[in-house]
Amino acid sequence: MGQLNHWLHTHADQLDQSSELAEAVLPALAGDQLLAIGVPREHGGAGGDVRDAIDAIAKVAEQSVTAAFVFWGQRCFIEFLLQSENRALAERRLPGLLAGTQAGASGLSNAMKFLSGIEQLQITGARHDDGLLVDGGLAWVTNLRKAGFVAAAAVAPDDGAPPVIVAFDSGTAGVKRSDDLDLIALRGSNTASVKLAQVHIPALDIISDNAPAWLPQVRPSFLGMQCGLSIGLARASLAKAAQISAGSRNALTPRIEALQATLESAVATLLAGVHDGRFRTQAPAMFRLRIQLADVLQQALMLELQAMGGRAYLNAEQQGFARRWRESSFIPIVTPSLTQLQAALQLFDSQQAAKAGASA
Repeated sequence: MGQLNHWLHTHADQLDQSSELAEAVLPALAGDQLLAIGVPREHGGAGGDVRDAIDAIAKVAEQSVTAAFVFWGQRCFIEFLLQSENRALAERRLPGLLAGTQAGASGLSNAMKFLSGIEQLQITGARHDDGLLVDGGLAWVTNLRKAGFVAAAAVAPDDGAPPVIVAFDSGTAGVKRSDDLDLIALRGSNTASVKLAQVHIPALDIISDNAPAWLPQVRPSFLGMQCGLSIGLARASLAKAAQISAGSRNALTPRIEALQATLESAVATLLAGVHDGRFRTQAPAMFRLRIQLADVLQQALMLELQAMGGRAYLNAEQQGFARRWRESSFIPIVTPSLTQLQAALQLFDSQQAAKAGASA
């Protein structure tokens, strides 16, 4: 990652505050072969599994959360195809996605909230020929490259059948991308909204015909790779705090080292759970890890701020701190947000308490 690291280090602030380099992020990631990490060799990847992808996203996030967010969106879409029964769709789309010549966008934030009972699906579909005619929109999607993209979305059929997961292409009639959202950070991530009006989705572009059964299988990868953003940013912040505090009299070093140990313990738990499959049936455990990692990140930023002192407020001396502070503000609100996860956990806990009461 030497060449990519240099590019990210040089342009991290620009990627955060400007969209000028937005189209260059995906080719930069692909040029370092990162998009193939954790993808089976038989599908054109570098081998390994989703743990390797989480680690790679975290490494990019240490340099730039904007680039890591694009990486997450692309790698999620790749994962959706790897876990789809529609092998023809995967064979058609994966080469371009792995090469970075085709942008892939997750688009399943709404679906993940729907799965947890937080939100209704925002896209509906009517049966048409061998597929669906869909209408609706997605308010916030990343990696919608202006040069073209393919995105996943959940669709509620109007005939009462289970929701389906589809892939739609930016070049299809009825697909309209908004201008980039006017974000306070991550501005180079090609984040926009998209509207769908009478968009025809043929059967060959259906990723799953039973979203409620399929989503729990893919959610650990979706959330696990998302956690890579928190992990990488927390590591970067703690490393900077440790560097500043080494040999000083500020007494922060023991707190920094303790938080680093807490972080790496949570990472080990995350990787083990994603690998052994427990999070497919134990979603609350994964929700709690996502919340814990976000909390560790906030503590890391506070330690970095305290280590730097007043220099953190001087543009000439803050060494990326202001960017990391802005980047960190995104972690609690990226879907599913901490508030949504906490609400889902409260519902789960109350259901468990009711079951325990009924069996007592």
